[in-house]
Amino acid sequence: MSPARPRSLSVAALAVAALLAAAAPAVQAAPTAGTAPAALAAAPDIPLANVKAHLTQLQSIATANSGNRAHGRAGYKASVDYVKAKLDAAGYTTALQQFTSGGATGYNLIADWPGGDPNKVLMAGSHLDSVTSGAGINDNGSGSAAVLETALAVSRAQLAPDKHLRFAWWGAEELGLVGSKYYVNNLATAERSKLAGYLNFDMIGSPNPGYFVYDDDPVIEQTFKDYYAGLSIPTEIETEGDGRSDHAPFKNAGVPVGGLFSGADYTKTSAQAQKWGGTAGQAFDRCYHSSCDTTANINDTALDRNSDAIAHAVWTLSAGTTTPPTGTVFSNTADVAVPDNGAAVTSPVSVTGRTGNAPSALKVAVDIKHTYRGDLVVDLLAPDGTAYRLKNSSGSDSADNVITTYTVNASSETANGTWKLQVRDVAAQDTGYIDSWGLTF
Repeated sequence: MSPARPRSLSVAALAVAALLAAAAPAVQAAPTAGTAPAALAAAPDIPLANVKAHLTQLQSIATANSGNRAHGRAGYKASVDYVKAKLDAAGYTTALQQFTSGGATGYNLIADWPGGDPNKVLMAGSHLDSVTSGAGINDNGSGSAAVLETALAVSRAQLAPDKHLRFAWWGAEELGLVGSKYYVNNLATAERSKLAGYLNFDMIGSPNPGYFVYDDDPVIEQTFKDYYAGLSIPTEIETEGDGRSDHAPFKNAGVPVGGLFSGADYTKTSAQAQKWGGTAGQAFDRCYHSSCDTTANINDTALDRNSDAIAHAVWTLSAGTTTPPTGTVFSNTADVAVPDNGAAVTSPVSVTGRTGNAPSALKVAVDIKHTYRGDLVVDLLAPDGTAYRLKNSSGSDSADNVITTYTVNASSETANGTWKLQVRDVAAQDTGYIDSWGLTF
């Protein structure tokens, strides 16, 4: 995962597109001679031993190349060659996309699985480069190895999904998402519109792990949450890496995104340790961006669970129509300016025609344009004035915009009445406005 960017007055990013489109009739991949295409059943278990074997290879590559796999270094190109060889042997169509950053040549590796609707493409990706100070085995050998093994599992199953599957390994992420930005920026508008979703996996084997789910696209988010609910593992919304990994260029281009994260240099709280185990008061990954990020810096349980969750999402989201959340939507699309480092402002929504109380999983869709979203504190105000905190401020969250859907347990509130979205900018220099927001009952 790349470090937080310096504060800037960058132009607000594009709004995220609508929920995943319903799939068209499937175009099936041709099965290997002598075999029948596999039914779109439950995803297979991803063997932990296989994922760790890839990490061992990435560690060996780093050890043989000055201890790292960084952009522009021999270790990175050797990492790309290793992954590409595995995919080529498994029947993928692979391509190396070259770009230049810092005077050095970089590479994105793109792998397409034959078949599926070419107008509905599901992508899964991770960055393959490390920082110069270490081998980058958790950051981000873990995501790269799990995505690779999921792709190989697709081949072993001879999966014939409804959507077209594409996998990607990005270069120069640690220099500011350079590779993924290059890919998105050079994708023709017509091709970009075919992307039904992008799943990102950056650091999924942290030694003191948490289980964090991106809250960007509600369908993708719920797919991961449902998987972990089936394991009775609580999850939290991912905030540490917002805007700092390769999903950001896709999101800014209007592609639905989601993913998993096990934590970087934020500190695990006592409440999180009680939920997930591990050590409170210690970073999720004490070796983040350091020389000790080696194969010894991996939690096998987290790596195993997250690898299986990736396969579950790929199988689920590529198979036919994925139904977005339904219900009656009450919204307000009038712009409300948010004063820089000023008083809180509100945008009202009038809810009528409901009976009883609000749901225990009230969906609050928020679209706030702002050039430094870490400045913002966002609350939902119930008709009786009760405040439900949706987002805290964060000095390290330098990305643009708050475009997401929150879930609030509002079951103690009467449904009918005037609900308000309250936004306050608590720091200077950056500005924005409430673009729109809504409640789904």
